[in-house]
Amino acid sequence: MAVISYREALNQAMREEMERDPNVFIMGEEVGHYNGAYKVTQGMLQRFSERRVVDAPIAEMGFAGIGVGAAMVGLRPIIEFMTFNFSLVAIDQIVNNAAKIYQMSGGQYHIPIVFRGPSGPAVQVGSQHSQALESYYAHVPGLKVVMPATAYDAKGLLKSAIRDDNPIVFMEGETLYNTTWEVPESEELIPIGVADIKREGKDVTLIAWSRMVWTCLDAAKELAKEGIEAEVVDPRTLRPLDVETLAASVRKTGRCVIVEVGWPVAGFGAEVAYQMQRLCMDSLDAPIERVCSDDVPMPYAKNLEDEVQPQVKDVVAAVKRALYL
Repeated sequence: MAVISYREALNQAMREEMERDPNVFIMGEEVGHYNGAYKVTQGMLQRFSERRVVDAPIAEMGFAGIGVGAAMVGLRPIIEFMTFNFSLVAIDQIVNNAAKIYQMSGGQYHIPIVFRGPSGPAVQVGSQHSQALESYYAHVPGLKVVMPATAYDAKGLLKSAIRDDNPIVFMEGETLYNTTWEVPESEELIPIGVADIKREGKDVTLIAWSRMVWTCLDAAKELAKEGIEAEVVDPRTLRPLDVETLAASVRKTGRCVIVEVGWPVAGFGAEVAYQMQRLCMDSLDAPIERVCSDDVPMPYAKNLEDEVQPQVKDVVAAVKRALYL
Protein backbone atom coordinates (compact mmCIF):
# COMPACT_ATOMS: atom_id res chain seq x y z
CA MET A 1 0.00 0.00 0.00
CA ALA A 2 1.12 3.54 -0.72
CA VAL A 3 1.79 5.94 2.15
CA ILE A 4 0.07 9.24 1.35
CA SER A 5 -1.03 12.33 3.20
CA TYR A 6 -4.51 13.06 4.50
CA ARG A 7 -4.67 15.89 1.94
CA GLU A 8 -3.75 13.57 -0.95
CA ALA A 9 -6.28 10.98 0.20
CA LEU A 10 -9.11 13.49 0.05
CA ASN A 11 -7.97 14.69 -3.36
CA GLN A 12 -7.86 11.12 -4.67
CA ALA A 13 -11.33 10.38 -3.32
CA MET A 14 -12.89 13.39 -5.04
CA ARG A 15 -11.01 12.87 -8.30
CA GLU A 16 -11.98 9.20 -8.49
CA GLU A 17 -15.64 9.94 -7.74
CA MET A 18 -15.77 12.76 -10.28
CA GLU A 19 -14.31 10.45 -12.92
CA ARG A 20 -16.82 7.75 -11.98
CA ASP A 21 -19.91 9.98 -11.86
CA PRO A 22 -20.36 13.09 -14.06
CA ASN A 23 -22.99 14.43 -11.65
CA VAL A 24 -20.37 15.08 -8.96
CA PHE A 25 -18.99 18.63 -8.81
CA ILE A 26 -17.10 20.83 -6.34
CA MET A 27 -18.02 24.35 -5.27
CA GLY A 28 -16.45 26.63 -2.70
CA GLU A 29 -14.08 29.50 -1.99
CA GLU A 30 -10.73 29.21 -3.81
CA VAL A 31 -11.30 25.56 -4.79
CA GLY A 32 -10.32 26.12 -8.42
CA HIS A 33 -7.64 28.58 -9.50
CA TYR A 34 -6.07 28.68 -6.01
CA ASN A 35 -6.24 24.85 -5.66
CA GLY A 36 -8.05 25.13 -2.32
CA ALA A 37 -7.13 27.03 0.83
CA TYR A 38 -5.40 23.86 2.10
CA LYS A 39 -4.56 22.59 -1.40
CA VAL A 40 -7.01 19.68 -1.09
CA THR A 41 -8.40 20.42 -4.57
CA GLN A 42 -4.94 20.67 -6.15
CA GLY A 43 -5.14 20.06 -9.91
CA MET A 44 -8.90 19.54 -9.97
CA LEU A 45 -9.72 22.60 -12.07
CA GLN A 46 -7.24 21.59 -14.78
CA ARG A 47 -8.65 18.08 -14.83
CA PHE A 48 -12.38 18.82 -14.75
CA SER A 49 -12.82 22.44 -15.94
CA GLU A 50 -14.71 25.37 -14.41
CA ARG A 51 -18.00 23.61 -15.09
CA ARG A 52 -17.30 21.05 -12.34
CA VAL A 53 -14.84 22.93 -10.10
CA VAL A 54 -16.61 26.16 -9.27
CA ASP A 55 -14.93 29.07 -7.51
CA ALA A 56 -17.57 30.75 -5.36
CA PRO A 57 -17.54 34.23 -3.80
CA ILE A 58 -17.24 34.68 -0.05
CA ALA A 59 -20.94 33.95 0.44
CA GLU A 60 -21.36 30.66 2.31
CA MET A 61 -25.13 30.91 2.60
CA GLY A 62 -25.36 31.48 -1.15
CA PHE A 63 -23.21 28.65 -2.45
CA ALA A 64 -24.47 26.20 0.19
CA GLY A 65 -28.00 26.97 -1.02
CA ILE A 66 -26.96 26.48 -4.65
CA GLY A 67 -25.59 23.09 -3.61
CA VAL A 68 -28.85 22.07 -1.94
CA GLY A 69 -30.81 23.07 -5.04
CA ALA A 70 -28.42 21.17 -7.29
CA ALA A 71 -28.79 18.05 -5.12
CA MET A 72 -32.58 18.29 -5.38
CA VAL A 73 -32.40 17.96 -9.17
CA GLY A 74 -30.03 14.99 -9.25
CA LEU A 75 -26.49 16.37 -9.03
CA ARG A 76 -24.04 15.41 -6.28
CA PRO A 77 -22.40 18.57 -4.99
CA ILE A 78 -19.32 18.70 -2.78
CA ILE A 79 -19.49 22.04 -1.00
CA GLU A 80 -16.17 23.09 0.53
CA PHE A 81 -16.03 25.57 3.39
CA MET A 82 -12.65 27.23 3.82
CA THR A 83 -13.13 26.36 7.49
CA PHE A 84 -16.16 24.97 9.30
CA ASN A 85 -16.18 28.11 11.40
CA PHE A 86 -17.52 29.80 8.26
CA SER A 87 -20.26 27.18 7.92
CA LEU A 88 -22.11 29.07 10.66
CA VAL A 89 -22.97 31.64 7.99
CA ALA A 90 -24.62 28.82 6.00
CA ILE A 91 -26.17 26.94 8.91
CA ASP A 92 -29.71 27.80 7.79
CA GLN A 93 -29.16 25.99 4.47
CA ILE A 94 -27.53 23.00 6.17
CA VAL A 95 -29.95 22.61 9.09
CA ASN A 96 -33.25 23.98 7.76
CA ASN A 97 -33.00 22.83 4.16
CA ALA A 98 -30.47 20.05 3.50
CA ALA A 99 -31.37 18.10 6.65
CA LYS A 100 -35.14 18.39 6.29
CA ILE A 101 -36.16 18.42 2.63
CA TYR A 102 -36.34 14.62 2.29
CA GLN A 103 -38.75 14.38 5.22
CA MET A 104 -40.73 17.51 4.37
CA SER A 105 -41.18 16.42 0.74
CA GLY A 106 -42.46 13.01 1.78
CA GLY A 107 -39.41 11.34 0.25
CA GLN A 108 -39.76 13.03 -3.14
CA TYR A 109 -36.34 14.70 -2.91
CA HIS A 110 -33.09 13.10 -1.84
CA ILE A 111 -30.30 15.54 -0.96
CA PRO A 112 -27.03 13.81 -1.92
CA ILE A 113 -24.68 16.59 -0.83
CA VAL A 114 -21.37 16.67 1.06
CA PHE A 115 -20.42 19.74 3.09
CA ARG A 116 -16.70 19.36 3.73
CA GLY A 117 -13.70 21.33 4.95
CA PRO A 118 -11.27 21.80 7.84
CA SER A 119 -12.64 21.65 11.36
CA GLY A 120 -11.33 22.25 14.86
CA PRO A 121 -8.42 24.40 16.03
CA ALA A 122 -5.46 25.05 13.77
CA VAL A 123 -2.41 26.97 15.02
CA GLN A 124 -2.73 30.59 16.16
CA VAL A 125 -5.69 31.55 14.00
CA GLY A 126 -7.72 33.17 16.78
CA SER A 127 -10.90 32.22 18.59
CA GLN A 128 -13.25 32.75 15.64
CA HIS A 129 -11.29 30.24 13.53
CA SER A 130 -10.56 27.63 16.21
CA GLN A 131 -13.89 26.04 17.06
CA ALA A 132 -14.94 22.39 17.06
CA LEU A 133 -18.54 22.48 15.87
CA GLU A 134 -19.34 18.78 15.44
CA SER A 135 -21.85 18.72 18.31
CA TYR A 136 -23.87 21.44 16.49
CA TYR A 137 -24.36 19.25 13.42
CA ALA A 138 -24.57 15.88 15.17
CA HIS A 139 -27.55 17.31 17.07
CA VAL A 140 -29.62 17.57 13.87
CA PRO A 141 -31.76 14.66 12.56
CA GLY A 142 -31.31 14.22 8.82
CA LEU A 143 -27.57 14.92 8.78
CA LYS A 144 -24.73 12.43 8.89
CA VAL A 145 -21.52 13.66 10.52
CA VAL A 146 -18.18 12.13 9.50
CA MET A 147 -14.81 12.94 11.14
CA PRO A 148 -11.91 10.84 9.82
CA ALA A 149 -8.59 10.81 11.69
CA THR A 150 -6.31 9.15 9.12
CA ALA A 151 -5.65 9.33 5.39
CA TYR A 152 -7.03 5.80 5.01
CA ASP A 153 -10.29 6.73 6.71
CA ALA A 154 -10.48 10.08 4.91
CA LYS A 155 -10.38 8.52 1.46
CA GLY A 156 -12.69 5.59 2.11
CA LEU A 157 -15.25 7.63 4.02
CA LEU A 158 -15.29 10.55 1.58
CA LYS A 159 -15.96 8.17 -1.32
CA SER A 160 -18.83 6.65 0.66
CA ALA A 161 -20.13 10.11 1.57
CA ILE A 162 -20.19 11.26 -2.06
CA ARG A 163 -22.19 8.17 -3.05
CA ASP A 164 -24.63 8.52 -0.13
CA ASP A 165 -28.09 9.89 -0.90
CA ASN A 166 -28.23 11.88 2.33
CA PRO A 167 -26.66 15.22 3.34
CA ILE A 168 -23.31 14.65 5.00
CA VAL A 169 -21.21 17.01 7.10
CA PHE A 170 -17.64 15.84 6.47
CA MET A 171 -15.31 17.53 8.97
CA GLU A 172 -11.58 17.24 8.33
CA GLY A 173 -9.01 17.83 11.06
CA GLU A 174 -7.42 21.18 10.28
CA THR A 175 -4.02 20.06 11.53
CA LEU A 176 -4.17 16.60 9.94
CA TYR A 177 -3.64 17.48 6.27
CA ASN A 178 0.08 16.67 6.33
CA THR A 179 -0.22 13.47 8.37
CA THR A 180 0.40 10.23 6.46
CA TRP A 181 -1.06 6.71 6.56
CA GLU A 182 -1.11 3.62 4.40
CA VAL A 183 -3.90 3.80 1.80
CA PRO A 184 -4.75 0.97 -0.62
CA GLU A 185 -4.20 1.79 -4.27
CA SER A 186 -7.28 -0.25 -5.16
CA GLU A 187 -10.72 1.19 -4.38
CA GLU A 188 -11.79 0.61 -0.80
CA LEU A 189 -14.97 2.16 0.56
CA ILE A 190 -15.43 2.50 4.32
CA PRO A 191 -19.06 2.22 5.44
CA ILE A 192 -20.46 5.24 7.27
CA GLY A 193 -21.36 4.40 10.85
CA VAL A 194 -18.64 1.84 11.62
CA ALA A 195 -16.07 2.59 14.34
CA ASP A 196 -12.45 1.42 14.22
CA ILE A 197 -10.10 0.18 16.92
CA LYS A 198 -6.87 2.08 16.31
CA ARG A 199 -4.96 0.33 19.10
CA GLU A 200 -5.74 -2.81 21.08
CA GLY A 201 -5.57 -2.69 24.89
CA LYS A 202 -7.01 -4.27 28.02
CA ASP A 203 -6.87 -1.73 30.85
CA VAL A 204 -8.84 1.31 29.67
CA THR A 205 -10.75 2.46 26.59
CA LEU A 206 -9.89 5.83 25.05
CA ILE A 207 -12.65 7.10 22.73
CA ALA A 208 -11.66 9.97 20.45
CA TRP A 209 -12.22 11.30 16.94
CA SER A 210 -10.35 13.42 14.42
CA ARG A 211 -7.08 14.91 15.74
CA MET A 212 -7.67 13.63 19.26
CA VAL A 213 -7.17 10.07 17.98
CA TRP A 214 -3.51 10.96 17.45
CA THR A 215 -3.30 12.52 20.92
CA CYS A 216 -4.74 9.33 22.42
CA LEU A 217 -2.33 7.13 20.46
CA ASP A 218 0.56 9.18 21.84
CA ALA A 219 -0.91 8.95 25.33
CA ALA A 220 -1.26 5.18 24.95
CA LYS A 221 2.47 4.94 24.17
CA GLU A 222 3.28 6.90 27.32
CA LEU A 223 0.96 4.75 29.42
CA ALA A 224 2.51 1.58 28.00
CA LYS A 225 5.83 2.61 29.55
CA GLU A 226 4.09 2.23 32.93
CA GLY A 227 2.51 -1.10 32.04
CA ILE A 228 -0.94 0.35 31.26
CA GLU A 229 -2.39 -0.91 27.97
CA ALA A 230 -4.96 1.52 26.58
CA GLU A 231 -7.34 0.64 23.77
CA VAL A 232 -7.97 3.54 21.36
CA VAL A 233 -11.33 3.49 19.60
CA ASP A 234 -12.22 5.95 16.83
CA PRO A 235 -15.94 6.30 16.04
CA ARG A 236 -15.02 7.83 12.65
CA THR A 237 -18.64 8.95 12.26
CA LEU A 238 -20.53 10.71 15.03
CA ARG A 239 -23.92 10.34 13.40
CA PRO A 240 -24.71 7.53 12.98
CA LEU A 241 -22.65 6.48 16.01
CA ASP A 242 -21.43 2.89 16.25
CA VAL A 243 -22.28 2.51 19.93
CA GLU A 244 -21.90 -1.27 19.89
CA THR A 245 -18.22 -1.22 18.94
CA LEU A 246 -17.54 1.45 21.54
CA ALA A 247 -19.49 -0.44 24.19
CA ALA A 248 -17.76 -3.74 23.41
CA SER A 249 -14.42 -2.12 24.12
CA VAL A 250 -15.63 -0.51 27.36
CA ARG A 251 -17.09 -3.81 28.54
CA LYS A 252 -13.72 -5.45 27.88
CA THR A 253 -11.62 -2.88 29.75
CA GLY A 254 -14.09 -1.74 32.41
CA ARG A 255 -12.92 1.86 32.16
CA CYS A 256 -13.59 4.68 29.70
CA VAL A 257 -11.97 8.04 28.95
CA ILE A 258 -13.53 10.24 26.24
CA VAL A 259 -11.26 12.81 24.62
CA GLU A 260 -12.52 15.66 22.41
CA VAL A 261 -11.12 19.01 21.34
CA GLY A 262 -14.53 20.66 21.74
CA TRP A 263 -15.88 22.50 24.75
CA PRO A 264 -17.29 20.50 27.69
CA VAL A 265 -20.83 21.94 27.91
CA ALA A 266 -23.12 20.01 25.52
CA GLY A 267 -20.07 18.57 23.78
CA PHE A 268 -20.47 15.36 21.80
CA GLY A 269 -18.46 13.50 24.42
CA ALA A 270 -21.40 13.93 26.79
CA GLU A 271 -23.57 11.90 24.40
CA VAL A 272 -20.89 9.22 24.17
CA ALA A 273 -20.65 9.11 27.97
CA TYR A 274 -24.42 8.69 28.27
CA GLN A 275 -24.43 5.84 25.76
CA MET A 276 -21.53 4.08 27.49
CA GLN A 277 -23.08 4.25 30.95
CA ARG A 278 -26.41 3.10 29.51
CA LEU A 279 -24.90 0.07 27.78
CA CYS A 280 -21.98 -0.73 30.09
CA MET A 281 -23.10 0.17 33.62
CA ASP A 282 -22.56 -3.35 34.98
CA SER A 283 -19.07 -3.51 33.43
CA LEU A 284 -17.71 -0.15 34.54
CA ASP A 285 -15.19 -0.25 37.38
CA ALA A 286 -14.86 3.55 37.60
CA PRO A 287 -16.75 6.68 36.56
CA ILE A 288 -16.37 7.71 32.93
CA GLU A 289 -13.80 10.47 32.45
CA ARG A 290 -13.99 13.28 29.86
CA VAL A 291 -11.07 15.33 28.58
CA CYS A 292 -12.11 18.49 26.68
CA SER A 293 -10.74 21.88 25.78
CA ASP A 294 -11.10 24.50 28.50
CA ASP A 295 -14.45 26.31 28.51
CA VAL A 296 -13.06 29.54 27.01
CA PRO A 297 -12.69 31.11 23.55
CA MET A 298 -9.36 30.04 22.07
CA PRO A 299 -6.45 32.33 22.99
CA TYR A 300 -4.08 33.48 20.25
CA ALA A 301 -0.79 33.05 22.16
CA LYS A 302 0.71 29.66 21.34
CA ASN A 303 1.48 28.69 24.93
CA LEU A 304 -2.08 29.50 26.01
CA GLU A 305 -3.54 27.80 22.94
CA ASP A 306 -1.73 24.58 23.89
CA GLU A 307 -2.81 24.91 27.50
CA VAL A 308 -6.49 25.19 26.54
CA GLN A 309 -6.56 22.09 24.32
CA PRO A 310 -6.26 18.46 25.51
CA GLN A 311 -2.65 17.32 25.61
CA VAL A 312 -1.08 13.90 26.15
CA LYS A 313 -0.47 14.72 29.82
CA ASP A 314 -4.18 15.46 30.30
CA VAL A 315 -5.20 12.11 28.81
CA VAL A 316 -2.61 10.26 30.93
CA ALA A 317 -3.92 12.00 34.06
CA ALA A 318 -7.53 11.08 33.23
CA VAL A 319 -6.56 7.44 32.67
CA LYS A 320 -4.82 7.33 36.04
CA ARG A 321 -7.92 8.77 37.71
CA ALA A 322 -10.01 6.05 36.05
CA LEU A 323 -7.56 3.44 37.30
CA TYR A 324 -7.46 4.98 40.80
CA LEU A 325 -3.71 5.49 40.53
